[in-house]
Amino acid sequence: MHIYLYEPRDDRIGGLVAELRNAQIVSVRISEAFFEGDLGMLNLEGHNTRPFLLADSALVLDQITQLRSAGCRNPIIVLRDFRNARAAAKTLDCGADDDLVIPLKAIELRSRINSITRRAHGHAAQSLSIGEVTAYFDGRDPEVSGQRVFLSGREHAIFQFLALNASKVISKAAIYEAVYGLAEDQPFDKVIDVYICKIRKKIDAAAASGHRYIETVHGRGYKMSAPEQTGHGADDALLPKSADSREFTYSSEMTIETAAQ
Repeated sequence: MHIYLYEPRDDRIGGLVAELRNAQIVSVRISEAFFEGDLGMLNLEGHNTRPFLLADSALVLDQITQLRSAGCRNPIIVLRDFRNARAAAKTLDCGADDDLVIPLKAIELRSRINSITRRAHGHAAQSLSIGEVTAYFDGRDPEVSGQRVFLSGREHAIFQFLALNASKVISKAAIYEAVYGLAEDQPFDKVIDVYICKIRKKIDAAAASGHRYIETVHGRGYKMSAPEQTGHGADDALLPKSADSREFTYSSEMTIETAAQ
């Protein structure tokens, strides 16, 4: 999980970043200049799910207002040093999703972020069923036909993004931005194809029905859907189902995966 982190105090940033890292949360530090840029870019696919963690300051209400005025629906959580009911009420009324007092454990923060994110996508429960696939939002690996499917950290991040957007066509660029975004360790541009290939193989191997849950939508990206949700209309523009097209898809993915190794 990647988050945008605003913490102007250098004496606080080290400990906070370390605590976040313990919960596998990668922080992308931002400054006041970030809020003076084009915040509308955050509405693009892949950007609109990354949470903001804002240290309480004299600017926090303005920062929240700027984000919400730009149409940003990203989760916003404010961290403050001391409990202050009136100040917390103001940040929440201004558009923040949560207001917490530090110190706090990153494992709790991660669960709070997951709760906000899944509700934003219309999912109130801790899990989501897509046919035989059960996706969990608490960090657990998914289950397919009752079997646990082990995913790496990157695979899990991509899988969860697809699950949250089940039945929607998600572009490769959106997946890339959701998983890597402004992170310094940005990989080569074919990495999403490689991870999708690996995730698809694991799910396909466990699915008793033989249904391919992650479809490649030609020229548009990928879509995760249950068997009854798989469409063949003009809106989906799915790849042809001929034997030749399936053979080409498998061959392409195997080539990409081999190159990555």
